[in-house]
Amino acid sequence: MEATEWRFVKKRTADSDGAVYVSPDGRRYRRTGGESLRAEAAFQRQLAELGYPVPRLLEEGVTDDAHVFVVEESLGEQSLHDLAVASLDGGRVLSDEVVDLAGQVSARLLLVQAAHPVAPAPGLLREWIEQAGFTANVFKENPDLDTARTHAVLGTALDTLESVPLCRGHLDYGLPNVLPAGVIDWQHHGVVPLGYDVLPTLEVVPFKGGNKGYTATAEQRRRFLSVLDEASRSVTGESVSQHLGAYLLVKALFFLALMRPTDPARADKHLKWQYRRHLFAKGLEQYERTGEVDTSLFPTLDDFAVRHRAGDHS
Repeated sequence: MEATEWRFVKKRTADSDGAVYVSPDGRRYRRTGGESLRAEAAFQRQLAELGYPVPRLLEEGVTDDAHVFVVEESLGEQSLHDLAVASLDGGRVLSDEVVDLAGQVSARLLLVQAAHPVAPAPGLLREWIEQAGFTANVFKENPDLDTARTHAVLGTALDTLESVPLCRGHLDYGLPNVLPAGVIDWQHHGVVPLGYDVLPTLEVVPFKGGNKGYTATAEQRRRFLSVLDEASRSVTGESVSQHLGAYLLVKALFFLALMRPTDPARADKHLKWQYRRHLFAKGLEQYERTGEVDTSLFPTLDDFAVRHRAGDHS
């Protein structure tokens, strides 16, 4: 099929030359990029062979202008994020139907991840936290956070995960990348401790600031985690949600990465950066004190802005 028959969808994040296109009938997607796309395709083929709920790759090659391309089957037109937004009906709370769908797909992924563990090796957990948390960037942009205390708390989190099985993971799992039929966009893949992908799915919503989009109730979050615990107990004998605090600590790093603005005139971006710094500090303090991170205690961006303007940075 000629490239001109494909409809442009979006640019690929973290790939300056990459883009996503859809076929006229909506049944295939074509992605272009560099060598990272080749590695992603190889990883996705491996996942498909292991039974992961991922799109089948139909074609791979190189374009006339030397870009890598892959063609994969479509898993559907609407992600759970799309379904969530469509179901709000003027409110803010996620529909129970979307929460239940998220639980079903997440449990499917968790079960296949548990069925195909990666052999443990020295340093793998450390590599995961550095890759998933973008720690090099976070500490470069926020050198005041690169402290003995921060590393001690992260070390404690790693210690609690020593016995958790390792598996092939997504690293950017969330409602925008989840469809009822499976999981797409494995661009940021790697080895992760079991549960890291799926457990934070609803818990990370507060990191977005709470001034748009949707929220999940405490009952929805509890029900979602109980589905994952049931799946985990069926294969490992243990509840996976006990590690949620450690995973959210890493997510706090992830959401702080690449946030420091370069334009001093962009007050909005400076505010959002300071907000994400505040959330990381709160998560660090909570985990240090209790071994958990309660995102329901995070302020919204609007509340933080009011306090920030008043000079209250606590």
